[in-house]
Parts: sequence; structure tokens; C-alpha cells
Amino acid sequence: MGKNKLARFEESKTFLNFFQHSYKEIIANGFSLKGNWHKNYFKNNNPIILELGCGKGEYTLGLAQKNPNINYIGIDVKGARIWRGAKTATKNKMQNVAFVRSRIEMIENYFAKDEVSEIWITFPDPQARKRRTKKRLTGSRFLSSYTNILKENGFINLKTDSNLLFDYTKALVEKNNFKAITVNNNIYNNPEIPFELTIKTYYEQKFLDQGENINYIKFLISRYIDIQEPDDDFFIDVQKS
Repeated sequence: MGKNKLARFEESKTFLNFFQHSYKEIIANGFSLKGNWHKNYFKNNNPIILELGCGKGEYTLGLAQKNPNINYIGIDVKGARIWRGAKTATKNKMQNVAFVRSRIEMIENYFAKDEVSEIWITFPDPQARKRRTKKRLTGSRFLSSYTNILKENGFINLKTDSNLLFDYTKALVEKNNFKAITVNNNIYNNPEIPFELTIKTYYEQKFLDQGENINYIKFLISRYIDIQEPDDDFFIDVQKS
């Protein structure tokens, strides 16, 4: 591991807005803020919105700066990336921001039922190969976890350069009769694009520079149902890729 990463890991430990624990510790002892984020961390009852796979936290920070009366939490497994977001939030004394270093599979260990109002998923790995489709952050496995922490009528937002992941998510929404709020396969064709879609991550700017279109879908997810996968195959055949 490079010296810069080690230094960032050590500095991250000093940030009051940064949380990381071993998986064994979380499973054995639980997470003290689960169910208590409003009371013990944010000290308010404002809505909590998550960004999953937040990377350096550009989206979390951009939304938090625009909406000081909403609480934002970025989650990513890459500690050296989250360091940037946690450091910026600390430097700017942003009280409505936190970061959690964890795998998304562990999300129910960090948040209680009805604790989260909305979820953003920004430019995740599309997991294009068939053997990895279960790892898609908009797949049935993950959506089932989200329903256990989202408030009733909680939104899920996906912003992606991957046409495959967008089409797959759209098909899953249709298959399960979820309510689609916005479905757009090229957001920058809209002259009246809302602010929350104008925030550009490092990777989004790279995709735009390469001429890629940016897809967006926002939907309401139903509770207490067995979420079904789309009928069609949305993957890249390994032999053809």
C-alpha cells in the first residue's frame, strides 16, 4: 500500500464525520448510530439521504452544500477515496455530512427501519457480466435491503453512463410495478435540468469528455414484496466481450 494511502487512512481517523469498523466488530457489537443518526450525530430531525458508492464524495458534498436542511451520508468501501470527501466537509465545517466506509452489502447494519428518506446511486460498476449481475446496486438483492431502511415512499435515484445498467434498472422497475418518477436516457439534452443532476463527479466528467450519454432514473420502491428480476438478460456474454 502506498504511503499516501496510509497517510490518508490515518488522517481519516481524526475526522469526526468519518466512520469505519471491521465487519466482525459490526456484526458482533452492532453500530452505535444505527437508529440514532438523527439524535446522536446530526442533532436534528432533517431527512437523511445516502449516496452509495460515493467515491470521493463529490455528489454528497454538492447536494449537502445546496441543501443545508437535509443530512447526507456517503458510503464507499474505498477509504482512500472517502478521505477526500470527509476532509473537505471537515475543512468547510459542514454539519450535515458524514461518511461511512463499508460494503453496500452491510448497509442494514448501519441504518434502522425508516431511518433513510432517499438513496442516490451514482456511476456504479454496471457489473455487466452474467456471473456478477447479483452485485448490481439496483438489483433485487440490494433493493430488498434498501426497503428495510427507507421510509415509506422513499426514492431511489440512479445516475449512470451505462446504457446496460439503465435499461436493466428500467426493466426491473417495470417488472415490479414500481412508480417511475423520472426516466431519462440523456439528461443533458434537457435545457431545464434540475440542480441535483448538474453535479458532476470526476468519472462523470470523463464519460462526458468521451461523448457518453448520461442516464437517470428515479423511482419509488414498494415494500413487502418479493422483488423480481427482469425477464430479459441484461449482461455481456464473456465470450463476446
